[in-house]
Amino acid sequence: MSVLVAIMGRDNTKLITKLQERLPNTLIEQWPDCKNANNVDFVLAWKAPESMWPQLTNLKAVSSFGAGVDSIDLTLLDESVEVVRIVDKQLAEDMAEYVLTHILAQKLRLKEYYIKQTQQTWKPKRAYSNKHVGILGFGELGKACAQKLINNGFKVSAWAQSNKNSTNVDIFYGDEGLNCMLPEVDYLVCLLPLTKATIGIINHVMLTKLPSHAVVINVARGAHVIEQDLLNALNNESLRAATLDVFDEEPLPQTHSYWTNSKITLTPHCAALSDLNSVIDQIADNIERLNKGLVLNNRVNRTKGY
Repeated sequence: MSVLVAIMGRDNTKLITKLQERLPNTLIEQWPDCKNANNVDFVLAWKAPESMWPQLTNLKAVSSFGAGVDSIDLTLLDESVEVVRIVDKQLAEDMAEYVLTHILAQKLRLKEYYIKQTQQTWKPKRAYSNKHVGILGFGELGKACAQKLINNGFKVSAWAQSNKNSTNVDIFYGDEGLNCMLPEVDYLVCLLPLTKATIGIINHVMLTKLPSHAVVINVARGAHVIEQDLLNALNNESLRAATLDVFDEEPLPQTHSYWTNSKITLTPHCAALSDLNSVIDQIADNIERLNKGLVLNNRVNRTKGY
């Protein structure tokens, strides 16, 4: 069994050390320092170079180093290659806390008060009364966020590609459902997987359907948002504010106009960070399962992209 770590843009020393401790009899290498690409069975990938994939002629499985697989061009993989992702149960709780915190921060005008503090301005205002949250995406993370919000007195609606059952969330689906939900929500939270169908979904058309007092919160992927459309909506006051944790380019360039827009709250892709030990356990387990010919955990539907 030969494993290749192809995670770009980070120091993988600790990851590889821990993985090797779990799998002492497995050859683990890091791209591009791979002695024989033809022998690689399993790849752990995040934004791996496209030129790498054709060299892995014996590849059997790929694991994304994250909850999504949008960093992997699935069209470059043979149909026989299994694709899996990371599922960290703590991620759902962390994400729910983040979303609740930032909705409350927007509701209570905390950004306004931070700015007023720098100006030594004493000007209290009532909190916004709006309490209807719309969630784009109703998977594991969406459900966790919805429950956390409901427990704290918010009304929650959610939109999905297809109808789903829920006893305490109003479910909308399809284009018609999305158009019905958007005008009713005060906070729009994006938790969608990034697919061809969802790239740029938060755009001028969508934003014009929201109330002008609405707030957009994106904790999914930067590519869900058409940046200039969001800036235009904020600048012309057809949208009240935005909280963004993910961006097209990360780290966000210092010259980006998001930094200086007072209506935008930025965080550095920290809403829900995977625990390394949990990640190692899942990766090692799937490598062992592949070696034994067992079904892998957390498989991805390659047609849907999640």
